[in-house]
Amino acid sequence: MDQIDPENIRKYLKNLTTDPHVAGTPEQKQNAELLQVLWKEYGLDDAKLVPYKVLLDYPGNKSSNDTANKAQILNSAGVVTYQTQLQEPPLGNESKEIDDPRTLPPFNAYSKNGTLESDQLIYVNYARIEDFIYLERNASINVTGKLVIARYGKIFRGDKVRHAEMYGAIGILIYSDPKDYYAADDNAKPFPHSWWLPETGVQRGTTFLGDGDPQTPNYPSTDYAFREHIDKLTTLPNIPAHPISYKDAQPFLRAMSGDKVPVGWRGGMNLTYRYGGNLTYNQRVKLVVKNERIEKMAYNVIGIIRGEIEPDRYVLVGNHRDAWAFGAVDPTSGTATLLELIRVFGQLRKNNWKPRRSIVFCSWGAEEYGLIGSTEWVEENIKNLADRAVAYINVDIAVEYHYVLHISATPLLHSTILEATKRVPDPEPDMFKNVYESWKARSKNPTTGRPKIGNLGSGSDYAPFLQIIGVPAIDMSYTFNENRWEISSYPLYHSVYETFKLVEEYIDPTFKWHATIGKLAGEMARYLAEQVVLPMNVSAYAEALTDMFGKFKATNQQILEANNLTERLGHLEEAIANFTEKASAFQKALGEDLDKLDPYAVRRVNDQLMYLERAFTDPKGLPGRPFFRHIIYAPSSSNSYASAGFPGLTDALFEIDQKTGAEKDAAWELVERQLAITTFTIQSASSTLKPVESVGRD
Repeated sequence: MDQIDPENIRKYLKNLTTDPHVAGTPEQKQNAELLQVLWKEYGLDDAKLVPYKVLLDYPGNKSSNDTANKAQILNSAGVVTYQTQLQEPPLGNESKEIDDPRTLPPFNAYSKNGTLESDQLIYVNYARIEDFIYLERNASINVTGKLVIARYGKIFRGDKVRHAEMYGAIGILIYSDPKDYYAADDNAKPFPHSWWLPETGVQRGTTFLGDGDPQTPNYPSTDYAFREHIDKLTTLPNIPAHPISYKDAQPFLRAMSGDKVPVGWRGGMNLTYRYGGNLTYNQRVKLVVKNERIEKMAYNVIGIIRGEIEPDRYVLVGNHRDAWAFGAVDPTSGTATLLELIRVFGQLRKNNWKPRRSIVFCSWGAEEYGLIGSTEWVEENIKNLADRAVAYINVDIAVEYHYVLHISATPLLHSTILEATKRVPDPEPDMFKNVYESWKARSKNPTTGRPKIGNLGSGSDYAPFLQIIGVPAIDMSYTFNENRWEISSYPLYHSVYETFKLVEEYIDPTFKWHATIGKLAGEMARYLAEQVVLPMNVSAYAEALTDMFGKFKATNQQILEANNLTERLGHLEEAIANFTEKASAFQKALGEDLDKLDPYAVRRVNDQLMYLERAFTDPKGLPGRPFFRHIIYAPSSSNSYASAGFPGLTDALFEIDQKTGAEKDAAWELVERQLAITTFTIQSASSTLKPVESVGRD
């Protein structure tokens, strides 16, 4: 991995971000074909292009005001007094490449089309469930039949649209507030003079709440697939949504009436943030969305270095390739990094090196629309992957800033992660010996004393592996100092200004952090592919379950006991204790009794390790969310980006004390059912760790 060259990554990134490359466009296909050629040239045993015909969505034509998406303010006579920009303008000569007719204007993919007017506009903060609840209970505001405006951040934009729809809104505007995407420092300057979001920047993105092709849920989008009619799809929004800049948001916010919002709801612009209601001076808001849903081809590239001893065991490494415009950070920082990693692995292969297990490299198409390429591939290959996939390593964004490593993963892979970070030199060698040292210094878990490893939600291509099959997964990137900047993401996220200039001048000028991510991914892949016994620690799962249960019990014990569920809570605690006991015994036998020269014994314990994650899945999925089958880790039902521990239970208990009558009875029945399912799942996982000659209950 020492051969990974930052300068190569810089060259790759510059080349791959010359053109906008949105899913379904000719440029996206050209990039896929380029990667296939390079992967073969670099030395992989094989590289294939895998196409799928899927439902995508594109905005109204920006060249004409009649066909473009927009929001307007009308005066009392119905005359337009303000209109949002139809596209993001270039910012002088330093960003002239932005003025490209192929760049799509700002839009929210899969938004419902429509033209609507309203004399009322309500500010709903981040459009979280708790924000709508606050409006109803504390401000006596009902958004039914009204337009709402929300700021980006905190939760997935699709959940913002869903929540607005749930509470009766007829449409939603979403903008990026400077408080969430700009430094509080008065000396900060916007792009192109720094990395901060200019007033004309707009975040694009999908609002689709499912994963994969919307028309073929749970099945691959093959030529022979049955496709649901668009009108029957329940995962697409039923209200129009449109993103705008914070420059465009100001006239709308200034036109709002109503009381001032509390401090926590106020953004960073020089205006009075109000709840809203009737617009001042009898003004009206008009929203126009003219998107086009159309079937297009999405392309995955799948390459492989075949294993020498266990070629039927796959360690997968992936990144998506499509972007909303030039995508220099998301995802092309990861694409360029993995391309250099493949060059290095390919050179090893040319020198006759072969790993023990196969290493599969994946470049996904149409991820931005809803993890489409990866989900379709997992669905098409589910039988083989369920039997053969060891782990999936995801690098979506390699570097969003050059400061601290951020990793989320399932507990089985924690030991692999920690080992890899100790082996890779830090990009700041004068300060830290290796990545582990800098990571621990800048992101320490106060409970364990080790570097902080997060839990996996959704939002990137690890989700179908973990949620559909139960494959252990890792997601990693370098990011900014959250203690210094309280921002929602890197500021130019999904805007047209996310160009090569941004990365080269501000995010990682030396490309050393990109190279470090490449080395880490390479070390993890090599370690998982080469070790005789898979480097997975089942006791880490026991530790995570114990910690998760402790937090769950502290939060919910009182209400569960008040509803006669003390015994069921005790059963869950006993299941975790049993798992901990079985995990400890398994690890002890692994260290003391395993004959590593016996291939059958090695295969047996490796199967137990590899399949443990599968044991935490339920084929029926979570209530109302059949795609999400992992009973321990899944996205929050109110924020698809975030992870929720014991997600079925957490969702069932949400706001349960506010329900009444039959609705409350049904909710408590669901809680009881989820307690039983969670207990069974953990007990079932425990049974997979027992000696193989032990069948059934103890």
